[in-house]
Amino acid sequence: MEIDVESKLLIVDDLPENLVALEALIRAPGRPVFRAQSAEEALTLLLEHEFALAIVDVQMPGMNGFELAEMMRGTERTRHIPLIFVSAAGRERNYAFQGYESGAVDFLHKPLDPHAVISKVNVFVDLHRHRKALRHEMELLAHAHRKQEELVVQLQVTQRELERAVRMRDDFMSMVSHELRTPLNTLYLEAQLRQLHVSKGNLAAFTADRLPAMIERDQRQIRNMVRLIDDMLDVTRMRKDALSIQPKPTDLAQLARAVVENLRQQAEAAGSEISLQAPAELPGVWDEFRIEQVLTNLLTNALRYGGGRPVEMVVEQVGTGDDGFARVSVRDRGIGIAAEDQARIFEQFERTEHSRKHAAGLGLGLYITRQIVDLHGGRIGVESAPGEGSTFSVELPLAAPRGSAQP
Repeated sequence: MEIDVESKLLIVDDLPENLVALEALIRAPGRPVFRAQSAEEALTLLLEHEFALAIVDVQMPGMNGFELAEMMRGTERTRHIPLIFVSAAGRERNYAFQGYESGAVDFLHKPLDPHAVISKVNVFVDLHRHRKALRHEMELLAHAHRKQEELVVQLQVTQRELERAVRMRDDFMSMVSHELRTPLNTLYLEAQLRQLHVSKGNLAAFTADRLPAMIERDQRQIRNMVRLIDDMLDVTRMRKDALSIQPKPTDLAQLARAVVENLRQQAEAAGSEISLQAPAELPGVWDEFRIEQVLTNLLTNALRYGGGRPVEMVVEQVGTGDDGFARVSVRDRGIGIAAEDQARIFEQFERTEHSRKHAAGLGLGLYITRQIVDLHGGRIGVESAPGEGSTFSVELPLAAPRGSAQP
C-alpha cells in the first residue's frame, strides 16, 4: 500500500542568493524546502522537523558546516539525516575528505552542476520515502502481529470456555441422569413390589397402618424429582435473563416458621433437628415464593451436610427505614467448607469433592439462591472451616429494589 510521504529538505548557506538559487533548483511537489542562513538557525529547524536531506555550505561565519555536522551526529534525532556538503573552495584543500569524516554522504563543489544536484536530491528523497514506507509497513505488520496475538489469546480463552461448557454439559447430563434415576428407580421398585403383592392377592400389604408410610415414601421421591426439575428450569431462566421477582409485603419471620415446619420430617430423617430464633414478625417487601426457595435451600444444605447434628436458623432485623435490612443465618455443625472453595460453591454445577461424597445433587441450589438474593438487592456469604460446620448469612433490604415488578 502506497502512502503519501512528505520529504522535507534543509539548505544551509550564509548567502541568501545561494539559498534562493538552490531552492529553485531542488523544489518539487511533496518536498518543501527550509532555509537557514547559519548553523544555529539550522539546528533550530533540525529539532523542529524531520528532514529527508540537508545540504550544507561548508564555509559560514561562526559555526561552519563541519561543526554543524558534528553536532548533528551527536544528537539522536538528527544523526541519521543524510548530509551533503557544498563548498566553493578548490579541490586541493581536501574539504571532501574532511566532509566524509564528518559523516557526509556526498560533497559538491561550486559552481553546482544542476543535473548532478537534482539527481542526488532525487535519490535521497526516494530513499527517504522508501524508508518511511518501510517503517509504515513494519508498523502495520507489528500492529497486525499484536492483533493476531490478541486474537489467538481470545481464541484460546474461547476454546477453554467451550471446553468447559462441554464438560459442564456432559457433567450436567450425567448428574441429571443419576439424580433422576434414583427416585425413579425407587418408585419403579415400589410399584413392582406392590404389583407382586396384588398378583398374589396379598392385600395385607396395603392395610391402613401401612399406606401412610407408602404414600410418604412416594411423595418424598416425587418431591426430589420436582426439586431437580425446578432447579433446572430456574437455571434455564437465568441464562435467558428471564428469572424475575414479584415483591410484595411479606412477613419473613412467619415465612421462616413455615419453612422450618415443612422440613421437620426431612430433619428427622437426617437424624437432626432445626431450631429457629425469630421475632414475632419481620415485615418487608420481597418475593415470597423466591425467598421461601432461599430459606429452603439453605436449610436443606445444612441438613444434608450437617452430619445429623442440630441446625440453627436465626432471623433478625438490623436497622430501620431505607438503611434497614433483614438478616437470615443458617448454621450447621457438619463437614464445613475449605476457604479456597467458599467462592466457587455459589457457581452453577460447582460442588466440593468432600460434599460429593456426603450427598448427591446438581450443584445448583446455592447458585440459584445467590441469584435470587442478588435480584432482591441483597447479599449472601459463608463462614466455614473444614470439620467445623458452616454459617450461611443472607441480608435482604426491607424495601423492594428499584425496577423490580410490584403488584
